[in-house]
Amino acid sequence: MKQYLLSIYQPTGDMPDPGFLAGVMRDVEQLNQELRAAGAWIFAGGLHAPESATVLRADGDDVLTTDGPFAEGKEHLGGFTIISADDLDSALDWGRRLAKATTLPVEVRPFQDESGNRTG
Repeated sequence: MKQYLLSIYQPTGDMPDPGFLAGVMRDVEQLNQELRAAGAWIFAGGLHAPESATVLRADGDDVLTTDGPFAEGKEHLGGFTIISADDLDSALDWGRRLAKATTLPVEVRPFQDESGNRTG
C-alpha cells in the first residue's frame, strides 16, 4: 500500500459559526471511522492558526527564527490526514470524501519512498 497526504486548506480569518463547525467535525469523525474500518487511516490532525507558527531558516552556520507563517496567503494548511491506499484513484476517492466532510479544498499528494521515488 502507498501512503498519501490529504492536506486541508481553510480560508484565513474568523472561524465558522460553532453550529456549522460542529456538523463538520461530526462528518470528519465519521469519515475517520470509515478510514479506520477500511484499514486506510494512519494519522490525522488539525493545526492551530498560522500566527502560532515559528519559521526556522538556515543562514550559513546560524539558524534564523521568526514568528508567524512561512507565507502569507488567503488560505492556509488547517489540518491533514495521512492514509494508506492501493493507488492514486483510491486516495482521490478518500480526498473527495474529506473535501465534502470539511467543505474545504483538499490536496492529495503521494509520499516518496525511502529512495525518493513517488509511492503513488
